[in-house]
Amino acid sequence: MDIDTLRGFAYAFFTVLFTLFLYFYIVSMYVKDKKGITDYERYSQLALQDELNDTPIEPRHLSHKKG
Repeated sequence: MDIDTLRGFAYAFFTVLFTLFLYFYIVSMYVKDKKGITDYERYSQLALQDELNDTPIEPRHLSHKKG
């Protein structure tokens, strides 16, 4: 087995692996949206509401005080 064959197998393996990761990520986003865990429609407003004075999409929780 020469190096070109090994590179071909590695390329095919990683292509399939990354494609599976992408599809699992898309399915997890879809499930979270359907269950109401995360509302991705709100995040689409970031393109329109990007001024400094606009209200944040999510409230900011400060866990530590600025010193």
